[in-house]
Amino acid sequence: MIASASAAVRDEFLSSLSDPQVLALPYLFEFWAMPHQLPPVSDMGREDWRSWVILGGRGAGKTRAGAEWVRSMVEGARPLDPGRARRVALVGETYDQVRDVMIRGDSGILACSPPDRMPEWRASERRLVWPNGAEAQAFSATDPEAMRGPQFDAAWADELGKWKKAQEAWDQLQFALRLGDRPRVCVTTTPRNAEILRKLLEAPSTVVTHARTEANRANLAQSFLEEVRARYAGSRLARQELDGLFLGDVEGALWTGAMIEATHGRDIPKLSRIVVALDPSVSGGAGADECGIVVAGAVTDGPPQDWQAWVLADCTVQGQSPAGWARAAIRAMEIYGADRLVAEVNQGGKLVEEVVRQVDPLVPMKSVHAMRGKAARAEPVAALYEQGRVFHAPGLEKLEDQMCRMTSRGYAGQGSPDRVDALVWALHELIVAPAADWRRPRIRMA
Repeated sequence: MIASASAAVRDEFLSSLSDPQVLALPYLFEFWAMPHQLPPVSDMGREDWRSWVILGGRGAGKTRAGAEWVRSMVEGARPLDPGRARRVALVGETYDQVRDVMIRGDSGILACSPPDRMPEWRASERRLVWPNGAEAQAFSATDPEAMRGPQFDAAWADELGKWKKAQEAWDQLQFALRLGDRPRVCVTTTPRNAEILRKLLEAPSTVVTHARTEANRANLAQSFLEEVRARYAGSRLARQELDGLFLGDVEGALWTGAMIEATHGRDIPKLSRIVVALDPSVSGGAGADECGIVVAGAVTDGPPQDWQAWVLADCTVQGQSPAGWARAAIRAMEIYGADRLVAEVNQGGKLVEEVVRQVDPLVPMKSVHAMRGKAARAEPVAALYEQGRVFHAPGLEKLEDQMCRMTSRGYAGQGSPDRVDALVWALHELIVAPAADWRRPRIRMA
């Protein structure tokens, strides 16, 4: 790129341009665009597709690509010349996001348009109107019925993976794309494991471009890149939100992406109990397994079928000595006001309790022994998630990544699922075991 060339080369290039060419240069997106921001073409030079999906990490330049594609569709060679499209649908998760991101955002249509082709935003009509007469209408995916009736020859759909009524909204958009010789839609989205997105990617009329967040590092704060990579490195969230990868569910997984997604966004009520579960690593050092430490609480009012649990924190540590992970577990109890420490003692036996007692002789502790395999222990806990009875606080990405790799045949990831083991012990203590006791018949004394 010219921006990467030496000052002498840049000066020579700019000096060779006429004044009109210099003024036009910032708006020639084909000159500045990264490869994933341009529509793919076939070997014959044709754009033989109906849907173009741009998968990218956060900040990878998806919005700019969508806005520039709309420009390429509606603009002609001169300001008043017609383009390939005359009527465009702009669809986002909400109307506010269409207006504030797709239209008026820093990388939106208005910011990308040259002065002589600048469209007019008519807020009361929710409509953009270009000098050549082309129009774009804004729609919210939460109101699919609004797209029943209008018709278009092009559409831009943003963050399809987040739409709450994705299938309904997408279906209505497809019915509305019926003008012209080849109506098309550009989809810009961070890839989520959504059924609508999976089907779209598998369709033969879909083409895909892809980019990681780092592809656009020239326009992103270095501190942002360093922070998110350090915090989420190796997690499922990083592969989805930063690498821009579509992560399907592992075959036979006890927890799916949809199940995990359903646990988010609930306020934490007053909890009946809080416990800290510990899956210890007896050996220490940098190469040792993680020591799983998970904090969870539950509301156990009423019959067992009404009980619900909240996973509050993942305080897992690695490379700690036994005294180090014992201190971390007890510290988690203090922070969250837990009433019991539940510790698996299959490895280490009495050593685990002795180490914990050395740190705090009075800590309320329950030792548990694993009598079955990890998958068998996890299945009743996974059933609680299927029933919609477990919710997650923010910040559990690494735990959730392990959960999505736990299958009925065992763990499909690398190493040991120590975070999942701790989660399972916590929810067994809070919900599974007490519910079994509650249902067990009582023997009446004469």
